[in-house]
Amino acid sequence: MQRFLAVFGAFAGLLFLSLPSLAPAQGTALEMLSVQGNVSMIAGAGGNIAVQTGTDGVIVVDSGSGTQSDAVLAAIKRLSDQPIRYVINTSADDDHVGGNQVIAAAGRPLASLAGNAGPQLGGPQGAVVAASEPVLLRMSTPISPATATKYPVTAWPSETFPIRKNLYLNGEGIQVLHQPAAHSDGDAIVFFRKSDVIAVGEIMNTSRFPVIDVPHGGSINGEIDALNGLVNLVLPQSPLAWRDGGTQVIPGHGRIADQSDVIEYRDMVTVVRDRVKAQIKDKKTLEQVLASLPALGYQHRYGATSGPWTTKMFIEAVYASLSQEKR
Repeated sequence: MQRFLAVFGAFAGLLFLSLPSLAPAQGTALEMLSVQGNVSMIAGAGGNIAVQTGTDGVIVVDSGSGTQSDAVLAAIKRLSDQPIRYVINTSADDDHVGGNQVIAAAGRPLASLAGNAGPQLGGPQGAVVAASEPVLLRMSTPISPATATKYPVTAWPSETFPIRKNLYLNGEGIQVLHQPAAHSDGDAIVFFRKSDVIAVGEIMNTSRFPVIDVPHGGSINGEIDALNGLVNLVLPQSPLAWRDGGTQVIPGHGRIADQSDVIEYRDMVTVVRDRVKAQIKDKKTLEQVLASLPALGYQHRYGATSGPWTTKMFIEAVYASLSQEKR
């Protein structure tokens, strides 16, 4: 038996290493995965995109970077022939809102179900784009006083919420919950209650440390608060091995996660925060904190030495965030 387990373990390790990435390089085919219930995930067009389908229409959570919007629309069409009703953004990051204009324009407002495409529900121009208020503020602010906004008006959220937004579509309750001061000041999670799937955007990334966007209101303590709230929402897998079940979590990037993954991620972020916090209390400089390797034990799995978000950048953001906060 021990010999069998050893051989099986080695084989499983090789299989895991050979699995394709959930985020193909730009220009390659997108990956579509059925998550649970009415919800699927599209990967490879920027941030992960969640798609809920049913007879009432389609809800899209995040729209990708915009570089492959036509491919995203084709993927959505393969999932459902119903019109897109809502595009919900989990943050104002480029790889989550870049496709807003194209994806929303391809949809129809919910009021068209009753034969009345009233402007209060998006009007005839397309699907409603919904997000927290800081996302609209970010997208509608000019890059500089002398320049236009980064995104056209048709890409901006047409519907905002300060704390939460509740929907009931396709026989399912949907809660959009603002998570203040986590990755940024505009984060939201989208909870599909019947399907038991939560799209969490940049609050969780199964392949790297969380991005703490301090200049845009992000904070390490707010990030941990959001992860603690997520831990309280997710349910464990069924104890019966032959049955599916448990909450499935769609992160901003990386593979689909479950309760144990969320707890592990929360604990990892908390440990790194506490290590940096203790050194700030001891009056250590940023250079001294970096030299102490506070992410040791985690950087092989979540870290990077190059690219858009490195281990060094994460520690710098944690240090800056804690230095600004009083708790």
